[in-house]
Amino acid sequence: MNLYELPNWLEWLTALLIVIGATFALIGSIGLARFPDFLTRLHAPTKSTTLGVGSVLIASIIYFSVVDSFSLHELLVTIFLFLTAPISAHLLAKAALHLDLKRVEHTQDQRHQVQESQDE
Repeated sequence: MNLYELPNWLEWLTALLIVIGATFALIGSIGLARFPDFLTRLHAPTKSTTLGVGSVLIASIIYFSVVDSFSLHELLVTIFLFLTAPISAHLLAKAALHLDLKRVEHTQDQRHQVQESQDE
C-alpha cells in the first residue's frame, strides 16, 4: 500500500495527531525558556512535551499499522515514555526541594506553608 491508497480519514487523523503533538512540544519548549525558576521550568516540558511526543508516536502507530503491519516498537517507546517521564520529573523536583533551590516569590510548596502556619 502506498501513500495515495490511504483512506482520507486516516490521513486527517494522523495529520491532526502530528499537529497536536507539535503544538504541545512547542508550548513545552516555550515554557522551558520563559519560566523563571527550576520547578516551573521542570513542569512545562514534562507535561506538555510528554503529551506531544506521545501524540506523534500514536500517529506513527496508526499510520504504520495501516500501511505495513502493526509495529510493537512505537508502542513500547510510548509506554516507556509515559512511565519514565513523570518518574524522572518527580525525582528532579524532590532533589530540587532537598537542595532548597532558589525560587521566585510566588512559587509555593506545602512545606513552607506548614512552617509558616506553625510559626504563627
